[in-house]
Amino acid sequence: MADVTHLRAAGVSLVLDFSGSTLPRVRYWGAELGELDPGELDAVLLAQAPHPIGFSVDGAVDVAVLPEQSAGWLGTPGIIGNRGGRDFSTAFRVVSVDGPVAGRSVVHAVDEVAGLGLELVIELTPSGLVRQRAVLSNTGSSEFAVDAVNLTLPVPGQAVEILDFTGRWTRERSPLRTRWTQGLRVRENRTGRTGYDSAYLFAAGTAGFDNRSGEIWAVHTAWSGNHRTFAEKTYHSVSLLGSGELLLSGEVVLAPGESYTSPWQYASYGHGLDEVSGRFHRYMRSRPSHPKSPRPVVVNTWEAVYFDHDLGRLKALADAAALVGAERFVLDDGWFGSRRDDSRGLGDWYVSDEVWPDGLKPLTDHVTGLGMQFGIWVEPEMVNPDSDLARAHPDWIMAAGDRLPGPARRQQVLDLARPEAFEYILERLDDLLSTYPVSYLKWDHNRDLVDAGHRPTGRAGVRGQTLATYRLLDELRRRHPTVEIESCSSGGARVDLEILERTDRVWVSDCIDALERQSMQRWTNALIPLELMGTHVGSGTSHTTHRQHPIDFRAGTALFGHFGIEWDLTKASEEDLQRLTSWVALYKELRPLLHTGVSVHGDHADPAIEVHGVVAEDGSDGVFAIVALATSEFYPPGAVRLPGLSPDRSYHVRPLAPGDVPDGNADNWGVRLPWWTPEGVTLPGRVLENAGVQAPVQYPERLVLVRATAV
Repeated sequence: MADVTHLRAAGVSLVLDFSGSTLPRVRYWGAELGELDPGELDAVLLAQAPHPIGFSVDGAVDVAVLPEQSAGWLGTPGIIGNRGGRDFSTAFRVVSVDGPVAGRSVVHAVDEVAGLGLELVIELTPSGLVRQRAVLSNTGSSEFAVDAVNLTLPVPGQAVEILDFTGRWTRERSPLRTRWTQGLRVRENRTGRTGYDSAYLFAAGTAGFDNRSGEIWAVHTAWSGNHRTFAEKTYHSVSLLGSGELLLSGEVVLAPGESYTSPWQYASYGHGLDEVSGRFHRYMRSRPSHPKSPRPVVVNTWEAVYFDHDLGRLKALADAAALVGAERFVLDDGWFGSRRDDSRGLGDWYVSDEVWPDGLKPLTDHVTGLGMQFGIWVEPEMVNPDSDLARAHPDWIMAAGDRLPGPARRQQVLDLARPEAFEYILERLDDLLSTYPVSYLKWDHNRDLVDAGHRPTGRAGVRGQTLATYRLLDELRRRHPTVEIESCSSGGARVDLEILERTDRVWVSDCIDALERQSMQRWTNALIPLELMGTHVGSGTSHTTHRQHPIDFRAGTALFGHFGIEWDLTKASEEDLQRLTSWVALYKELRPLLHTGVSVHGDHADPAIEVHGVVAEDGSDGVFAIVALATSEFYPPGAVRLPGLSPDRSYHVRPLAPGDVPDGNADNWGVRLPWWTPEGVTLPGRVLENAGVQAPVQYPERLVLVRATAV
C-alpha cells in the first residue's frame, strides 16, 4: 500500500494520504489531475502543505476524514462520545489498509487507550462519486456512549457559496443560497424521516455557480432517519463538508464487542449542477437493483375517489384508464378495516368486509383483465389509536415512557423494532401480496416521529425504527422480488439514497400543481434520475393549490419523470381525454430516452423562462421543454440555449407533438415564429448550446417541447 493513493474516475481525482499511522487525509478532491507518478504525488502533498504557523498545536494540523481533536483539530469532531465521562477524545492508530481494489480502500485503526476500533471505507465509484462510511467498535470492557460519527471531505477555498434545501408539505425541496463565511453552517433533521426540509443535496461552489457553470462540491447523507449536514470554514484556511446520523441522547450505547455503523456519505464534484447530478444518476443506474423494465404509466385513485371505494366506480375508472393507455392501476387508502376516513383503522391490514364483501378479487380481476398491473396503498409504520391493533396492543406504540406523543394526522407510530409488531406487519403484508396479484406497493409514512421511544423503557428509538423499516422492506422484497415499492411520505418527505436501495421510485410531492412541480421535480432530479420520480397529471384544478392549468402544461410537466395520472378520468372531457392519450403515447415513445439519458438544465437570464431536458448518453437524441413560468419583461422572450448536445454533431431541431402548439397571443394573432415548423432547423450542437434558438411567445404557466435528433 503506497503512502499516497491517487484514485481517478470519470474526470474526478481523489488523492488519499495514508502516510504515518494517523487516519487518512484527503489531500485533493476535484477535477481530474491526470496520470501522476509517485514522485509527482509526493510533490502534490508538498505543494499543498500549509505554512506551519498559527495552528492550535506546533506544526500544521492534519484534518482526517474523521477529524480528531488529538491531532489539534478544534472544529467539529469526527467522533463524539464517552465512556463514563472518559475517552471523549480519540487518537486512532492505523494498523492496516486494504486496497485500493476497484477504487475502494478499507482502513483498520485502533485506539487502545480509549478501547475503540474503527473501520473506514473510502471509495471512488466509476461515475466519479466519493463514498465513505465508518464502523466504530467498542473493544473496551465497559459501555461506550456514541453521540455522533461525522465524516468529512475538504473543499478548496474558492467554494464561497452554499446551496441546500428547505421545504414543507406540498412544497418539497425549495433551494436556499447562502454565502459560505467562516464558522459553521449546520442543517439538522429531527423528524425521524428524511424530512421535507432536509439539506438533501448540500453543495458548495464557486461564486454564482449554476446548472452549467462553476465548480461544485456536494454531499448527500444516505439515511432515512435523523441526520446532520454541515459546512465548516476556519481561519486556518480549512473548509470542510461533513455529515452523519443525528443521534438522540442515549440512542447508541455500545456494550463491549458491539459496533455502530454510520450511514453512507456520498459526495459529487462537477462543473455545474448538471455534472454533479449526473454522477449520482449514473451511479444509481449502475446498481443491480435499479429498475430495468420500462416504467409503466400509473393511474392512482386518490384524487379521483379519495375514501369512496365503490366497485362500480373504480371499475369505470379502470376502464377509462385503460383507454388512455395506462399500464398500472393503484388502489389508494381506504380498502382495509374500518378505514372510511383518516381517523381510524390504520394498522388493521385486512380487506374491509364492509366495502369489499367479496374481497378485492372483483377489482383485481377487472384491472388485470384490462391488461394493467394492480397496485395498492399501505402505511405499515403507523397506527390510528382508533383501530383494533391499537386497542389490542397499546404498548406497541412508540413513546418516551408512559407519555404518549401528541397525535399527528390522528395517528401514532408503530414500534417496528418490537419483534411482535414487526412480525404482525410482515405477516399482514405478506398475506396481502400472496393473496392478490399485487405488483406495486405505494408505501406511505404520514407523520414525523415525536417522542419516539421504545417502550417500556422509553429509550430513544428513531435509529431502531429506521433500521427495522429497512429490515421489513428487505424481507418483503426477498419474499416477493417482483413487487415494486414506492417511497411516499406525506408526499416527498422520505427521499434519500438508502431508502432507494429498497424502493423503486419516490413520490415527489402530494402537490401535483404543474407550476409547483416544475421546481420540485427539478430539485428532486438534482439527486435522483427521472425514472425514480413519480410525476402525475392531475385534474384541471389542482386539489392542493386550486390553480387551473390546461392539459398540455400538466402532462408536459409530468412527462419528465415516471409518468402517471391522478384524476377522475370518468369526468374528463372528450377533448382532454384525447390530448391525454397523445401525451401517454409520447411518454411511452420517449421513456427509453428519458430514463437512460442525461438530465440537463439551461442557465437562462430571464427567470420567467426555464429550459430543461434529457440528452441521450451518446448524444444522438434530445428532448427539451421550454417553460414559461411567469410573464416576462421581454416581448418576445428571445433565444434559449439547448444544453448538453454533442458540440460537433449537427441536429435536426423541431417542435415535438403534442407539445408543439404554443399557447400565447402571438400564435392566436396568426403571427408565427419563423423556425417553428415541422422542418425546424438543422444546426451544430455547439451553436444550439451557445447561440440557441428563439423561444415562442407563450402565456405564463405553459410549455412546449423541442426534439433534437443528430443527423
